[in-house]
Amino acid sequence: MREATPELLAEHYAEHEGKPFYEPLVEFMLSGPVAAMVLEGERCIEGFRSLAGATDPTVAAPGTIRGDLGRDWGLKVQQNLVHGSDAPESAAREIGIWFPDLGA
Repeated sequence: MREATPELLAEHYAEHEGKPFYEPLVEFMLSGPVAAMVLEGERCIEGFRSLAGATDPTVAAPGTIRGDLGRDWGLKVQQNLVHGSDAPESAAREIGIWFPDLGA
């Protein structure tokens, strides 16, 4: 379990800074602890993203994390519950942010 900081989130979401959803996203991410983890294995990115479901929880399939637990509450930002890296390069970058001691 990790407590996100504004600095950590600014680094993680740097490409979104200045967009309308950025501040509400950071506010949501600061609202409680984060369960951060690193998964390893063949096709683990693809597998986790399948388990997570579509980014829009309204269209995420039943049986996925977002499909079963996510909702569009009509807020400024969807509270997606989970995040998964989309490629090995972004995973390496994000691991370095959340787990600097791993030296990813």
